[in-house]
Amino acid sequence: MAVWFCAVAVLVLGACGTQVAGRDGGSPSPAVSTPIPWTTTQPSAVTGVRVGDDRRTLLLATQVPSGPHACVRDLKAVLTEPMSDLVRVQVTFVSPSGDRASGCTKERSATARLTLPEPLGGRDVVVDNYTRFTADGAKPPALRLCGKLGCTPPVTGCTAGSYEQALTTVDAPLHTYRNAERCDGKWLVLDISWRTGPACAGSPEPACSARLGDRWFFRAKKSGWEPIARTTDGGCRAVRQREPAFPVSLCASLAPLPPSLHPSHAPSSASPTPAS
Repeated sequence: MAVWFCAVAVLVLGACGTQVAGRDGGSPSPAVSTPIPWTTTQPSAVTGVRVGDDRRTLLLATQVPSGPHACVRDLKAVLTEPMSDLVRVQVTFVSPSGDRASGCTKERSATARLTLPEPLGGRDVVVDNYTRFTADGAKPPALRLCGKLGCTPPVTGCTAGSYEQALTTVDAPLHTYRNAERCDGKWLVLDISWRTGPACAGSPEPACSARLGDRWFFRAKKSGWEPIARTTDGGCRAVRQREPAFPVSLCASLAPLPPSLHPSHAPSSASPTPAS
């Protein structure tokens, strides 16, 4: 009889001994999952801009999230200020991609469209404050994407602008100083350093003038200065091991960089074993 009664209870309650929510302090119902929020964000990149036949329409190629479900809505481009010598544009969309549970973990291309109040003319287009496109030297209807050194980078040579290009190729830290340079137009040596101490102008404290630094050797290419070797040593040995054609006249008299620019620290000794 007891076995038969439990079997009937299984049909009613799902299992013998199961508690029903609300009785005898039973556990509450499972919580409903919280919906993933959709938030306004920007593309990971704007890779191209084309100009429509009316010269007023901009078509902006963007990279946006993608996944098995809807990941993007309300993709749009707007002017951030009235047109002047530049056209400043911001691209946004709404997406749940901020939460990886949305499944929007891949990317796809999408086009945002913007109609200008007047023809673009010869103006450059700046997207989200840092990506710039120009018609100068471009093949219509596309605009040309400008690089880190602007739309007209300096010609490779013995000039300050060209040295700045060299620094970008070696990922020099922000606010890097060029301490010295030797250049003949085809080959270049740059001694550089960067501050590592606190901002305390005028203070005699040693930490305020602390620096690190490097010496880099470059060869000229059509795309700009190409790094060859890096060292703190004097003379030509380091660079001529990599490139025997590097002229001795540019490196033979180079002195080693000061040890303070590349401090070395002896390895810490092992901690003594506690006495048992």
